[in-house]
Amino acid sequence: MAIERVFSQSVPDDERYLTALRPQRLDECIGQEVVREQLRIALDAARKRGEPLDHVLLDGPPGLGKTTLAHVIAHEMQATIRVTSGPAIARQGDLMMMLTQMERGDVLFIDEIHRLAKVVEEFLYPALEDFRVDYTTESGIGGRTVNFALRRFTLVGATTRAGMLSAALRDRFGLLFHLQFYTEDELVRIVERNAQVLKIKADHAALQRLASRSRGTPRIVNRLLRRVRDYAEVRGDGALTPDVVDAALEILQIDALGLDNLDRAYLTALIRHYDGGPAGIEAISATMGHERDTLEDVVEPYLLQIGFVIRTPRGRVARPAAYQHLGLPERGRASDERLLFE
Repeated sequence: MAIERVFSQSVPDDERYLTALRPQRLDECIGQEVVREQLRIALDAARKRGEPLDHVLLDGPPGLGKTTLAHVIAHEMQATIRVTSGPAIARQGDLMMMLTQMERGDVLFIDEIHRLAKVVEEFLYPALEDFRVDYTTESGIGGRTVNFALRRFTLVGATTRAGMLSAALRDRFGLLFHLQFYTEDELVRIVERNAQVLKIKADHAALQRLASRSRGTPRIVNRLLRRVRDYAEVRGDGALTPDVVDAALEILQIDALGLDNLDRAYLTALIRHYDGGPAGIEAISATMGHERDTLEDVVEPYLLQIGFVIRTPRGRVARPAAYQHLGLPERGRASDERLLFE
């Protein structure tokens, strides 16, 4: 049976809420110090030359700020941003319509760019390199190909699975940035800022408690802030305290490490059904009734980061910390764990 989670994909109401909290300028962003410094240099150089910014590829787990950085880039360059996603561009004509509407310096943001259709991806190559495209106006014998000149624009691509990008597409980006999970201190600064924006009364300890359970992800800490605010208004006086945070997150079934029902179900399936592994991701997804992509993109990155799971050539393996966290006895293993990596 499918398991609901507070960390699921964005819904329109959440998107409006997150957009209101989104930084507008690079100096307002918190965390990702290396990426911000490299991007600042590129932006300053582009503005100094009076040229559009080079194409940018952002990769990393969901919720780390790829969409935010795309909007920041457009704002810093004083450009219009057009937003779409890989699955939404089904045909060359869909992309052609957007490209011909771009003004000089505009930003085209393609989320989930790894999911572009192959024919669309190949159509994009000359647009990125030469700012020209060859478009076939009609199919069949009567069709003709017209070469269109495009205004120079900046493509910002975002992906959670950089390994699925073709080398040909990746090589056409001049700036490539990998976003890391945020530290707890960075998340505290983010949630403090957002609590002020939303005029939420909260003490530092309560916000620190929220940050520690947010899986190193700003999107999650912002959502939890909203859920805890609702709880505080209904069950309390509207102020956030450590006790209010603990009570609200207990209702949401989020534990001290930020794991929710889906995370615990993943670990339980791996440990109980497959004796802790090694087990293939397809087998685990079939056991849980969830899509493989959901587990690989949403669940596993954090479990890998905190050392609860490792990936081996033979499959996923639960580590002792996962058993301890779930309160399960660790079963005996072969004495030579090197066999897992063969």
